[in-house]
Amino acid sequence: MKLTLQEQLLKSGLTSSAKVKAVKTQKRKQAKQQQQGQTVATDEVKAMAENARMEKAEKDRLLNQQRQEVLEKKQVAAQIRQLIEQNKLPQDYDNGSQYNFTDNTAVKSVYVSRNNREQLVQGKLAIVKFNQGYELIPAAIAQKIQARASGFVVLLNQPDAAGQENDAYAEFQIPDDLLW
Repeated sequence: MKLTLQEQLLKSGLTSSAKVKAVKTQKRKQAKQQQQGQTVATDEVKAMAENARMEKAEKDRLLNQQRQEVLEKKQVAAQIRQLIEQNKLPQDYDNGSQYNFTDNTAVKSVYVSRNNREQLVQGKLAIVKFNQGYELIPAAIAQKIQARASGFVVLLNQPDAAGQENDAYAEFQIPDDLLW
């Protein structure tokens, strides 16, 4: 039977049993520290993995939120297009006259009948941007559109009740041949 090196040294008398015990206890302590070191390293790896998982979950949540916002914007734009298409009034190119208005800093125009011109001035109709052009729609629809997105409504006159009551020239009619 083979003896370990420690046992051989002990038999030959080159070492004492106290030294053998001290070496064994030191080896046990080192082994124990290595195991604890491995568990500490394992805990660090677990913590890093958990941190990476949490960061990925946060990144995925933000990306999903951005996608959701883009989808909602597309849905609102589609709803607005549908409202305009269903409620737009035809422009009168043949019998109508030009109605000028400003879109930001540019002066634009649409062709409207005399009746539509009066309704625009009174605030019963509105002008909205649609497909690189402009359309007339009822004021109630324009207010719905404005509640969803403000960039579509170009002109929506608000009737001024106080100005009509105190107007000193209210009794005088504007001549038919003058268009303001």
